[in-house]
Amino acid sequence: MASQPRLAFSLLELLAALTIVGVLAVIVAPRIGTGAKVSQAASCDVNAGVIEVQVSLWRHKKGDWPASTLVDIGADTDFFPEGLPTCPVDDSAYQIDLSTGHVVGHSH
Repeated sequence: MASQPRLAFSLLELLAALTIVGVLAVIVAPRIGTGAKVSQAASCDVNAGVIEVQVSLWRHKKGDWPASTLVDIGADTDFFPEGLPTCPVDDSAYQIDLSTGHVVGHSH
């Protein structure tokens, strides 16, 4: 008499598969959650660098720093054609230190 093929998994096979899936989820889940935060902080650093370059160009062209709140340079489409960026981490506005021209308050 020929043996019939099994039609289902055993409880031990299901337990082993669930354990493997659980271990993979524990490894992958934290990386997915922190990836967005890391990329937002990196994007904030890039925005700050772009602003500092444009502020230096403004000073070279106009002879003085723009306003610390950047309202004047942000309104000038020669420097920011798409508008002044905001921080991707907390959506706050950038400001500069008028003695150095560096962005302040965005150390994420």
